[in-house]
Amino acid sequence: MTSIHAHYHRRQWLGLLLGIGLIAAPHIQHLPPLLLAFAALIWVWRVLIVFWPGGQPGRVVLLLLTLAGLALLISQHHGIFGRDAGTGLFLMALMLKLMELQRERDVFLVVVLAFIVAATQFLFDQSLWMGLYIITVCVLLLTVLSSLNHARQPLFRQLRTTGLILLQAVPLTVVLFVLFPRLEAPRWMLLQQDRSARTGLSDSMEPGSITNLGLSDELVFRVRFEGPIPPMRERYWRGPVFSRTDGKRWTQLPLPFQQSIHQPLRFQGVAYRYTLMMEPQDKPWVFALDMPAQYPSALTMKSTYQLYDSRDLADQRQEYQLISYSNYQTPGISERERRANLYLPGHQLDGELALLIQRLQGGVVAPERYIGNVLNHFREQQFYYTLTPPALDDDNPIKTFLLTTRMGFCSHYAAAFVYLMRAAGVPARVVTGYQGGVMNDVGGFLEVRQANAHAWSEVWLEGRGWVRYDPTAAIAPERVEQALDIDRQIATGAISYLDIDERIVQGLGWLAQARQLWGSVDYTWQRWIINYRSASQEQLLARWGIADLRAMLVWLGGLLLLFTLLLTAALLWRGRRQPVASEVKYYQQFCAHCARLGAPRRIGEGPWDYGQRLQRQFPEQAKAIAAISEAFVALRYHREPAPGSLRRLRQQVKQFRGAVYSGSAPPRVAH
Repeated sequence: MTSIHAHYHRRQWLGLLLGIGLIAAPHIQHLPPLLLAFAALIWVWRVLIVFWPGGQPGRVVLLLLTLAGLALLISQHHGIFGRDAGTGLFLMALMLKLMELQRERDVFLVVVLAFIVAATQFLFDQSLWMGLYIITVCVLLLTVLSSLNHARQPLFRQLRTTGLILLQAVPLTVVLFVLFPRLEAPRWMLLQQDRSARTGLSDSMEPGSITNLGLSDELVFRVRFEGPIPPMRERYWRGPVFSRTDGKRWTQLPLPFQQSIHQPLRFQGVAYRYTLMMEPQDKPWVFALDMPAQYPSALTMKSTYQLYDSRDLADQRQEYQLISYSNYQTPGISERERRANLYLPGHQLDGELALLIQRLQGGVVAPERYIGNVLNHFREQQFYYTLTPPALDDDNPIKTFLLTTRMGFCSHYAAAFVYLMRAAGVPARVVTGYQGGVMNDVGGFLEVRQANAHAWSEVWLEGRGWVRYDPTAAIAPERVEQALDIDRQIATGAISYLDIDERIVQGLGWLAQARQLWGSVDYTWQRWIINYRSASQEQLLARWGIADLRAMLVWLGGLLLLFTLLLTAALLWRGRRQPVASEVKYYQQFCAHCARLGAPRRIGEGPWDYGQRLQRQFPEQAKAIAAISEAFVALRYHREPAPGSLRRLRQQVKQFRGAVYSGSAPPRVAH
């Protein structure tokens, strides 16, 4: 190891190890702590070897480290297959290879392994931040690789070389990305990923279950409208619908009840056309604007009017083209569906609740009148909308909420409202999803986050179908009329809104503008880079008149050939204009003198072969010829030529030239 250590400067070793450390650093959030600790220990050991080369481990120690790393990898991942285990295997191989660098070839192999580990980062995180980070670290590794071959070049020159290499690769990369056929592997062929739990709406609801989402700024989806944008009060994004309850927990109807819808809905009013880009989630739900009228064939609408993606792609980012109407009428319901949405546990309706329903004229007046009475009751009886509601009685939480605490979040009000409807004989159900969203003025799209999670109610009315009623709006109308100030809400733990004046003030702030600008850039990155799949490719190429695979391959081959020719021409032109190095200039003078003696250098003949031929032809000058050849090779190809080598080469060529013109040179070779 001493020989390879002496081959490079300490700064080159430290640059290489720094790049490898930065490549491995993001895996802190992905791989098991014990595995990362083992890798970090080896990395620190390798850094110490740079300063104390005697600390290089022997073969026995290397074997033990390898066995320990493999055992740790298998124990932490229960094997070596899959995304996480495979990434850990590459990382472990990289770190262990650092400990057995014996030849120059091993150093380059480590750099290649580092690039592979860098690529594995995108199996976990495909954000623009990660892309910029990996590109930056790869530039560092390329610069280190350049310094390993050109140690005499200053750092700025090496960075410039790296930049030129990347710049030359950009056109070819763009052509391949846009035109190369995108063959999407079947699901069973993909690496098995450990699906980490994601926050978001659940397939069940209890009073207060949505409250924790009010303090999350995690992005759920983005929406870009083509034409009119619905006002804030109409931005209801439909999700799971709950009809079954045990008095506390609300769940969806069994699958036999949720067959695909067959009866058409009636729509009128403004049609909202939009592109919905869903972030990765662990559920097949698609949160369309209530109510969707047209949607892609890959989606299915259940009898509850919720959209599902039938493909097993819930943990991938998806984009959908939809059309929705805020003014709609649903068809009739079956008797079985009516009974399901009237059911209440028998023990729930006790005397106090019965008196409340009687006071609100439930079952006496028309349903619309009764609904108005209930909403007025919420407005007038000091109910409060809060993110921190008190605990409810487990036996009868709705009774405790309606008659005692009167403090709750949207799920409290939706569940209590549906309960009061059913107790009066009016079919009703709970709908969950998201409400509102904030416009990104820079990118022109709407952002909906987990803090926008919401629950509302639907009531069945004869002649009108399922009608949406949001009891939260009766308590806090600003919840559906103003945008949430999510940052302030998270900071204070209290519900906060952006009114018009605050929005203007915030929009003028450079921090808010920078945040929206970044959101717009990230949306473009996710939509056109990460989400660029076969369907996106077909749509884009169709605009250019490229309609089939043959045309795509013709364009691909033609553009690759064109860029290759242009790059070749640029390199040749740059080579002609590039100044000649001093050692090359002196050696060319030497070759010119030899040519005058009748021994010109042949095409493709290297300096060693040429020098040996000259020594055989001119044995009297063999020593001088050998010295010139050796000095030129050292200056041109060695990483660290001896000090004064250039000066000595110039003097040797000058002496050889003097010998040629003084008449002491060897006679010309006869041809």
